[in-house]
Amino acid sequence: MMNSSSFLLTGFSGLEQQYLWISIPFSSIYVMVFLGNCMVLHVIWTEPSLHQPMFYFLAMLALTDVSMGLSTVHTVLGILWGIIQEVNLDACIVQSFFIHSLSFMESSILLTMALDRYIAICNPLRYSSILTNSRVVKIGLAIICRSFFFTILPIIRLKFFHYCHPHILSHSFCLHQDLLRLSCSDIRLNSYYALMLVICTLLLDSVLILISYALILKTVLAIASQEELHKSFQTCISHICSVLVFYIPIISLTMVHRFGKHLSPVVHVLMGNIYILFPPLMNPIIYSVKTHQIRRRMLRLFSLKRY
Repeated sequence: MMNSSSFLLTGFSGLEQQYLWISIPFSSIYVMVFLGNCMVLHVIWTEPSLHQPMFYFLAMLALTDVSMGLSTVHTVLGILWGIIQEVNLDACIVQSFFIHSLSFMESSILLTMALDRYIAICNPLRYSSILTNSRVVKIGLAIICRSFFFTILPIIRLKFFHYCHPHILSHSFCLHQDLLRLSCSDIRLNSYYALMLVICTLLLDSVLILISYALILKTVLAIASQEELHKSFQTCISHICSVLVFYIPIISLTMVHRFGKHLSPVVHVLMGNIYILFPPLMNPIIYSVKTHQIRRRMLRLFSLKRY
């Protein structure tokens, strides 16, 4: 088949008659993703007291979540609204690139935020000298380079594969592994590279996050004051929740793909959408509720708008 051929996107198979109703919660979720993360960005941008490394990294996380929403909204809602049913190869490759790059970027940011908490708790006197503004900018650029440049090689190779299997994708968006499944070309390099990339990013990041919190826990338990102990835990709880809402959907989707082949296609599609939408939806809620600086500023903002 020609590489320029289209690929059929999978919605909720068997529930086509209910798409209009299903689109209501999905549309609401996307609106909440965009408004919630833009609100976090606005608060950090307009509040001088939040111009510090911890909140710069939170702004990076919010930007990544907004970008993830933008990369998938047109296909997910397009299917539910009956606007599109298929996508051409080039558009599919571009979407796949952004989805995977942004996932790796979110993992990198969460690791950086863990490092930020480690320095703030374990070495507070040197915090401002270690995480200077210039160093934060360099870290941000390193995260972008790591996520985009490492992802681009296997994604570009997708353009030159021949797709001889039925052009039916497993989700309402394009994923690298989905396109590999439809190819009849030699995909070994892509498969091995993708595996190594996951090991060197997601797995490595999660291990380093665990190590950083083990060191934080060791330091915190040595603190004599109960008040300081509580305060230290409070500064970490938001980040811990963000780590959980990022890694749990990824692990769940992997388990469903690996062991849930007998499950309904609806379950696979639903898990795929949870993987894409759950972290961007939950992160602004977590930081608005658990981070008192963000919460106080948002409450002040809403009270001003009311009057």
